[in-house]
Amino acid sequence: MPSIPQPLDPHDDGAAAPAVAAALSAYEAGTAGPAEVLNALSGARLLVPVVALLTETEVGAHGLKQEKESEMALPKLVGQDGRQAVLAFTGTDALTRWRPDARPIQATALQVCQAAVQERAAAVVVDVAGPVQFVIEGEVLAALAAVESGTVSELNGVTVAKVTPAAPRRRRWFSRKNG
Repeated sequence: MPSIPQPLDPHDDGAAAPAVAAALSAYEAGTAGPAEVLNALSGARLLVPVVALLTETEVGAHGLKQEKESEMALPKLVGQDGRQAVLAFTGTDALTRWRPDARPIQATALQVCQAAVQERAAAVVVDVAGPVQFVIEGEVLAALAAVESGTVSELNGVTVAKVTPAAPRRRRWFSRKNG
């Protein structure tokens, strides 16, 4: 039986990360491109929705149909062309705008991309109901999933660089003269 993963941050208040919100706003305004959004998302926490799916009902003591059994499910978006997408949200506001009864599971953007590839989904749709919708698909989706799974060497025609922050350098803005 699958277990519910431990939260990335137990003190998470559910708000969208400020850097992600700013990148998406700039993307919507046309002052930033997809690369800026992907950079902001790469280290961010996203929320993946799970919803209750009724699997069995029964008739209760008062003759009314009632829930007997349900399962938690990861909903997917299905396009008109039949392609599927995994949904992810930057915060609880965006999640409840889409579906108020959905429950959030924390995941990194790379984990979401890896899950989408494992589910054979064609894309990850971030904030499907807004405020700003963003889609990760194609080679970018494959590359991000490969980074998370450690299979970067298996990608053909895609360059992926793992960047680690450099140690801070002390700069001297002035020099001291003795004398």
